[in-house]
Amino acid sequence: VSMTFQVNNSPFAGKEGKYISSRNLKERLEQELIHNVALRVEPGDSPDKFKVSGRGELHLSVLIENMRREGYEFMVSKPQVITREENGEKVEPMEKVFLDIPEDNVGVLTEKLSKRKGRMTNLQNHGTGRVNLEFSIPSRGLIGFRSQFMTDTRGAGIMNKLFDGYAPWFGSIPQRNSGALVADRNGKVTTYACVGMVDRGELFLDVGTEVYDGMIIGERNRDGDLSINITREKKLTNMRAAGSDNTITLRPPKKLSLDQCIEFIAEDELVEITPLNIRLRKMELDQNKRASIKRKEKYSSI
Repeated sequence: VSMTFQVNNSPFAGKEGKYISSRNLKERLEQELIHNVALRVEPGDSPDKFKVSGRGELHLSVLIENMRREGYEFMVSKPQVITREENGEKVEPMEKVFLDIPEDNVGVLTEKLSKRKGRMTNLQNHGTGRVNLEFSIPSRGLIGFRSQFMTDTRGAGIMNKLFDGYAPWFGSIPQRNSGALVADRNGKVTTYACVGMVDRGELFLDVGTEVYDGMIIGERNRDGDLSINITREKKLTNMRAAGSDNTITLRPPKKLSLDQCIEFIAEDELVEITPLNIRLRKMELDQNKRASIKRKEKYSSI
């Protein structure tokens, strides 16, 4: 798979990292090439972008974590599979997936893998309460699947995968069936705003966290993105006190690891990597420009 590494251009750029320029990023990636023989680095479509290719998501996430701990600040895009052409036809990598799961989870996992263009090739039920499944699936279909797999099996499932050659392009594969909650202004997350978001989805940030316009703050429970004012405060009036919400107990936010962030993001989103924080954001921070881009894509597909 390949990912785009680029210079951080968010409103918080340069506040937490030690190495933030494209020159620093290029030198670090060139240094990594000396001993990391499976890595490939190519220039991107602009001077501050680099296309980094590796064996898989884990291979690249280890590099990202090492750079983060060394003080580098940058952004990465969603992993993309590396395709090739054979006899004038576009082909993509395939993988064999081996699952060892409880009997109760066979139906839901078979359905999810089928939606991702997976095809079951073997099923063994030993009568012990666990089932062995084998699937053939495009590598694209497995991006972002591991976290769903662990959730569905409640941590009781085992998944292994093995490269299985190339096959003709399978077309579009749905990755994430939920939208994102996106902050629409700069400020700090407030308790009052979080209370109003309980029925809209699940938040990723604690109260008091600094956010900026275009930053992803949670996962929506429906399709499509939702821009919200997460910095809204309760106004002081004659009938109520502004600080009366301090005693409200909120549901704890869902903290995402680096691997989960890389799996979660969609095509138009980025992961902002700094030594102190890992943030999710939209490629285009301006809400109006994002809306116009979506309208153009909608009309071009008609």
